[in-house]
Amino acid sequence: MEKTAQLYEGKAKKVFATEDPSLVIVSYKDDATALDGLKKGTIVGKGAINNRMSNYLMKLLEKSGVPTHLVEELNDRETVVKKVSIVPLEVIIRNISAGSFAKRYGVEEGIVFAEPTIEFSYKNDDLHDPLINSYHALALGLATKDEIETIKKYAFKVNEVLKEYFKGLGVTLVDFKLEFGKTPDGTIVLADEISPDTCRFWDSKTNEKLDKDRFRRDMGGVEDAYNEMMRRVFGE
Repeated sequence: MEKTAQLYEGKAKKVFATEDPSLVIVSYKDDATALDGLKKGTIVGKGAINNRMSNYLMKLLEKSGVPTHLVEELNDRETVVKKVSIVPLEVIIRNISAGSFAKRYGVEEGIVFAEPTIEFSYKNDDLHDPLINSYHALALGLATKDEIETIKKYAFKVNEVLKEYFKGLGVTLVDFKLEFGKTPDGTIVLADEISPDTCRFWDSKTNEKLDKDRFRRDMGGVEDAYNEMMRRVFGE
């Protein structure tokens, strides 16, 4: 499958049209941003790691009944996916207090919740992705009630499957962000990516951070953390 026109370039990916109007090619970049785009940098090899890991995890989720946009991995950095219209909600599932949750509510990182939490952000860069609830999402026409319920159901299922999977790799899934899209017939599918860019991964024994927080917080060892996650998933 060949790329034709570039449709979009985001912080971490480019999207290209193909000869099939229902399919696009996503190309993953090594560019990294944080703090609402104020901090910019490069994480060498990140694009290939995120592409391969996302595809692997989406295949895993499909087996558990979560539909995704994945069609075919072309190479280390490029993947064919279904063309979807992204629902403008970022869906955040949290198992443990960390990041903005800890900051917002004035609690320390590392509190294990009795049950996972779910948050929605309005996906809008100009407004800095404000937190909203499902009533706001309905009022703004971002999704229907049924779509929101479907998204919630799939998000918790993703958590259940991935938490168990990563536990087996000696990794704690702290929290993660998901995005969903709609196919032309209105079916909700998991889109975007699942990677150290979009998840917080802590080593189960040491709580060492194995994700983008190392870049956000200038902790060093960013490439090493991404490569370690790759090694645990693929044994490479």
